[in-house]
Amino acid sequence: MEGVYLSLCNELRVSVNAYISQVLRETQNCGRGISLKLTGNERLKEVARLTDSDLLVLSKTLRNDLTVSALDLRYNCISDDGARYLADLIQENMVLQSLDLMGNNIEVEGAERIAKSLHQNVTLKRLRMTGNKIGNRGAMHFASMMQNNTALEELDMSDCDLGTQSLIAFAIVLNTNKNVRSINISRPLLFSLQEETTVHMAQMLAVNQTLKELHMGKQGMTDSGVERLCEGLMSNHTLRYLDLRCNRITRDGAKSLAEVLKQNNTLEILDLSSNRIEDEGAICLSEAIALTHCRLRALSIPSNNIGTAGLVSLTKAMGKNPHLTHIYIWGNRLEEPVCVAFSQLIARGTLLKEHTDVFPYEVDGHFYLAEVFHGLRRHYYWTPSIGEDGDTASNAALELNPSHSLDLQPC
Repeated sequence: MEGVYLSLCNELRVSVNAYISQVLRETQNCGRGISLKLTGNERLKEVARLTDSDLLVLSKTLRNDLTVSALDLRYNCISDDGARYLADLIQENMVLQSLDLMGNNIEVEGAERIAKSLHQNVTLKRLRMTGNKIGNRGAMHFASMMQNNTALEELDMSDCDLGTQSLIAFAIVLNTNKNVRSINISRPLLFSLQEETTVHMAQMLAVNQTLKELHMGKQGMTDSGVERLCEGLMSNHTLRYLDLRCNRITRDGAKSLAEVLKQNNTLEILDLSSNRIEDEGAICLSEAIALTHCRLRALSIPSNNIGTAGLVSLTKAMGKNPHLTHIYIWGNRLEEPVCVAFSQLIARGTLLKEHTDVFPYEVDGHFYLAEVFHGLRRHYYWTPSIGEDGDTASNAALELNPSHSLDLQPC
């Protein structure tokens, strides 16, 4: 591929990007199924971030390529022009299955180009647009695309300045879309207090039978919205991962979720990080988890103002239900009874040290908990795990599906 790239640079009179040339050289003779990583935040190589002119040459280089199945272009300088070249590549390349465009400068026009290129595409399964400010108008093009596309399984539209209109459009499309398994619509720009978007998502969950992972973080969701969402979850038998981090959920919302866990044995991963469920909310979740038919396998509740009563109740629930194997609690009130309880869980082997974000230690006969940088990894569905953003080589994954992992993203 490097030879083709250099030849095209000369033909198109575009300066050679040494970073692209090096990566193409390193992937030569690697066979099929190559993941081409050209990220602008690479730490171990000298990087010249890709520009639109680089994308012109790269897209032509890969146009007829049969070896590259994943293209990682995070944190570069790709704008709408570069998106146009990528759209041409998507239409012409027959093997590309994954495209990561996180943290670029794509706006409405580029979003429209990429979305339209996917209308008839039958190969791309994963698309990540995180951090590109495509806004409501750009997102509407992707919602329209989902009415026709039959291949896309994972779509990440978090932090893209989505609005009420586009979120409702996604919910409506997911009523009938039978292909999408994971969608991330976290951190939209919402100005209404009526939680219309949550209501539509709840109605979607009541009828959708294919979605397995839903991210709704940073949406200002209240207990009222959670209650409506839970109404939809009561009728849902496919969703396995629900991400509600960084909302405004309190004990009442936790009570609603506990009722879902008592009646719906499908949900396996629940992320309530950075809410405010407090002791009473944690105790309600504990009562549900303690039931043997509850299949929850991972619970993330950092920074929820939970104290001894709530956290100790969760450790007791873990002792009764072997399904819950991952729990994350840092940022709560970790008093000594909590430290002792978690120390005992880890000592007994009920909780593996790789499956939590705290580690016990003892000083002068007193137990304490230190923070360990473990947590749910997001953006790729089905596997909570440990590791840095984009690292799929974690050695401590909870394998709900061994071919996928979830990127760690801070709130």
